[in-house]
Amino acid sequence: MDTKDRMSEVAMERAELQIQIDAGKSLPVMEAFYTLQGEGNYQGRAAYFIRLGGCDVGCVWCDVKESWDAELHPVKTVEQIVQDAIQEILSDIKAAEIASGAESMEALGDAAGTDMIRGCIVVVTGGEPLMYELGPLTKALHAAGFRVHIETSGAYPLSGEIDWVCVSPKKFKAPLPEVISRAQELKVVVFNKSDFLWAEQHAAQVSPDCKLYLQPEWSKEKQMLPLMIDYVKTHPLSTWSLCVQVHKYINVP
Repeated sequence: MDTKDRMSEVAMERAELQIQIDAGKSLPVMEAFYTLQGEGNYQGRAAYFIRLGGCDVGCVWCDVKESWDAELHPVKTVEQIVQDAIQEILSDIKAAEIASGAESMEALGDAAGTDMIRGCIVVVTGGEPLMYELGPLTKALHAAGFRVHIETSGAYPLSGEIDWVCVSPKKFKAPLPEVISRAQELKVVVFNKSDFLWAEQHAAQVSPDCKLYLQPEWSKEKQMLPLMIDYVKTHPLSTWSLCVQVHKYINVP
């Protein structure tokens, strides 16, 4: 095969892959890992995170800037993504059982393994996960028995079947009204004093049942925490709660 033919073949492969990505059947995955949810309403709960590559929101204080360029990350099929989640979670459970001397999953059978992950939380995050069609991924996750959460800036339309929507609005690209109105959790990152007013402006757009959290930007945590504590204390009739990134304190992903 000459160089011209090879270039043509590569171009066709890329075009076919992009069709799969556009349909949500394959997605760029920066990383995926089983840990504890460190923030918000489900803080402290076991959760499997799927971090998709790609983001154009551009927060200057983003702590995962390496997620921004989707082309830097491997593209995986939805089936691969879900299977990886199942295998990693069951592997952790199996290791714990062996360490404790409990009956192994092999002895209990495949059905027992399936039951162990039923209802387990999977958090789809990014980057900005809603840059992609999430219908195929969320459908496959639900079929496997998972509960699906999403963490998003709200800058793109919702897609897929999502059990818990956490919107963390960013000043660089405003959340869509139809997304923020669907939020079950509003998590506002506080970088300076003006962010309290900005937080209230977004709180006015969510439903009455939405959980409200103020979270200090990590690099300014010591500076902002006293102000945030005072804000929550001086607004006792509001439903704001203070949220800190517990996973960074306990040193887990």
